[in-house]
Amino acid sequence: MAVIAVVGGPGAPGATTTALALLLAWPLQPGRRILLVEADPDGGAVLAGALEGRVEAVYGLRNLAVADRRGLLAQTIWEQLIDLSPEGDAERLLLPGLTDPVQASGLTYTWEPLAELLHGIEQQGYDVIVDLGRSGATGAGAVLARRADVVAVTVRSTLRGLSAARPRLAALGEDLAAAGTGTDALGLLLVSEGPYSGAEVSREFGLPVLGELPHAPRTARVLSDGGDTTDRRFIRSELMRTARSAADEVQLLVRRRRQRLAPTASPAAAPAPALGAAPGGPAATGTPVT
Repeated sequence: MAVIAVVGGPGAPGATTTALALLLAWPLQPGRRILLVEADPDGGAVLAGALEGRVEAVYGLRNLAVADRRGLLAQTIWEQLIDLSPEGDAERLLLPGLTDPVQASGLTYTWEPLAELLHGIEQQGYDVIVDLGRSGATGAGAVLARRADVVAVTVRSTLRGLSAARPRLAALGEDLAAAGTGTDALGLLLVSEGPYSGAEVSREFGLPVLGELPHAPRTARVLSDGGDTTDRRFIRSELMRTARSAADEVQLLVRRRRQRLAPTASPAAAPAPALGAAPGGPAATGTPVT
């Protein structure tokens, strides 16, 4: 249905935690799946964070640069995924990020083919969330934001957070207007830590607030540093409830934008292999998809 870019910024507003919450909360129709791509050039966080190092860091984005140079990008991506589905049914998948920021230079010419590939698999029943972190929406990786259906920027509702976000949002808006699909792709995911309401922030920046997530360090720590994502208290937490509401708002914006934009031919991608139930226990352990 969609390719969603989640963007961070100065002050660690929680882009990866938000992206992971969306992955786990995203509503899935029968037969559909969702993929989270850690595309932050500063490095991925989920393997050492939410998965607590229980999955060896041999899978992920860093392997795609070599595959792309060999013309094997579309085949190789499926070998790099980890199943985060609570039931182990490969419905919620992760492409882990870089293990060292130095590796980002090797992906300079891979970002654009990767963006095309992600839109191709979207047509095969996959929604895609791309975590661009602090700096992934600039430089060579900016193509991932420019091609996204929605660019959701995480912002803390403190004065410091909003002040840091202002130039970031202005630059993103200009880039999307000049090289992307338009500034109406841009929206905010607000972390309600400060005194400013979503309505105030929306008026100040002239952008829609797609979700207001609570400042809930204890619950967020499950996503940032590890814990049981199948625990009923976590599933029913305010963080996950608001993440589900945010997912609904993002999907609504996607539908509105697609009605406005003229349809374009989607790039071809290699057919995705059938992903059945992956062996190896609960999602908290992180099961590689084979």
